[in-house]
Amino acid sequence: MRIARPVLAAVFALLATLSLAHAGSKVYRWVDKQGIVHYGDHAPTDEQTKGNKVKVIPVRAEPGAMARLRLERDEGGSLAFADNAIGGPVEVMLKFTKVINTRGEPDLPARAIVPANGSVLVARLMPATPGAGEFGLAMEAVPGDPRAHPQDVDYGLPLPRTSIRVHQGFGGTFSHTDAQNRYAIDFGAEQGTPVFAARGGVVMQVESDFDKAGLDLEKYGGRANYVRILHDDGTMGLYAHLRPEGVLVRVGQRVRQGQQIGLSGNTGFTSGPHLHFAVQVNRGMNLVAIPFRMPGVTDGR
Repeated sequence: MRIARPVLAAVFALLATLSLAHAGSKVYRWVDKQGIVHYGDHAPTDEQTKGNKVKVIPVRAEPGAMARLRLERDEGGSLAFADNAIGGPVEVMLKFTKVINTRGEPDLPARAIVPANGSVLVARLMPATPGAGEFGLAMEAVPGDPRAHPQDVDYGLPLPRTSIRVHQGFGGTFSHTDAQNRYAIDFGAEQGTPVFAARGGVVMQVESDFDKAGLDLEKYGGRANYVRILHDDGTMGLYAHLRPEGVLVRVGQRVRQGQQIGLSGNTGFTSGPHLHFAVQVNRGMNLVAIPFRMPGVTDGR
């Protein structure tokens, strides 16, 4: 069925990379002094519980997208905005999945850099010729600003010195063969070992509610508890496989080198407890790991 309007329909598909924004996943249950049972998504106060025990019920939740596509009607067409949901910049690419008598300004695919918690107009969509138009859209998002210029710095140890055991280094054949992980280091660490910021920056993303682990890459490859820290030069430090509820910082918080940010664990695609550490940059809609220097562990080559 066709309707004589400039834009007939828009279909949205949101695609996310490995790194995703945190989603809450707890329900609190308590009984008040009248014996009435209550449920809520925030911990109750002492006044509400009157000393009664509070039960925390975990609820499995999929993480949310880093950036969300938003359409607004405009005279003669539609405006496509990207809304950034994380505490650091993301690069987005908007493209058509279906297009009938529709064009974009600028032409699609179109890219844009969206600042932390900000919104950017990516494209204006309008009929290519007078009459009805129909289109579908997909938007990909990658964390980081592609204009980042990594500085030559020394990274501190992300674990207590007595706990440093390298299980897999740069180019490790088990799981460090792709661009995102090629220059990563896996440190063996007992669950609950303190994890420190190897370099100061702003907490960009966290995930702390995942409690599964295994060697099924399809099932666990895109999930793990982690902290991503944005450094002042635009690079990003990734600390992954933290234990459930093992994140001790919040998005938007500035941390200093050596500050504790979490507890090591065994979540996601893993063969055993360890901390995965990498320094990453966005290189034109591609998240890639870069060499880094960590005295006592690697010279960065």
